[in-house]
Amino acid sequence: MLRSKYICKVFETNPVPLSPSSTDVPWSTPWFDYVVRVSPHHTDYGGIVWHGTYLTWMEEARVERLRWAGLEYHTLVEMGCELPVIELNIRYHKPVKMGMQIVVKSRILPTKGVRIPWEYRIESLDGQSHYLSAQVTLVPIDGQTGKIMRRLPPVLQTSLAQILGASTL
Repeated sequence: MLRSKYICKVFETNPVPLSPSSTDVPWSTPWFDYVVRVSPHHTDYGGIVWHGTYLTWMEEARVERLRWAGLEYHTLVEMGCELPVIELNIRYHKPVKMGMQIVVKSRILPTKGVRIPWEYRIESLDGQSHYLSAQVTLVPIDGQTGKIMRRLPPVLQTSLAQILGASTL
C-alpha cells in the first residue's frame, strides 16, 4: 500500500455553491475566489497534490484577480515590469487529493512602498475544510535593468487601488 494512504485521511468535498467573499478582518479586502479541480498532473504518485502545485494555483488566482481589476499581466510585462516573489510563507494544513474541487482564495493586503503583499487560503468549496494558508510578497522589477522600481507603474497603482477600494496607494 502507498505510504500516502497511511498518512492522509480520505475525505471528500461536497460541491455546493461558493459562499460570498468574506471580510473577516476589518482592514482587509474581500477574498477573490478561484476554483480549481485537481487533475492527475497536479499530484504525486499517491494522488496527493504535489507541494509546488499550490504555488501555481496561487499565481493563477493572483493574475486572474488583477485581470478582474482591469490589468492583464502580459500588459505589465510588455511595459517592462515584472512582479517576482521576494517572500513566501506557506502553511500546509491538510492534503488535497486528485479529483477534488477546491477554491483558492486570494486578497491583497495594504501595500508598503513598492511591496505588494497577498494572502491566500485554499479551502473546500463549502468552506468546511482548510488545506493551506500562505502569504506572498511581490515587488516591481524593471525588465531591462533587473532593479526594483522605486514607484509602482501607474497602471498597477490604479488596479491595486481599485482592489483595495482606495483612490491612491
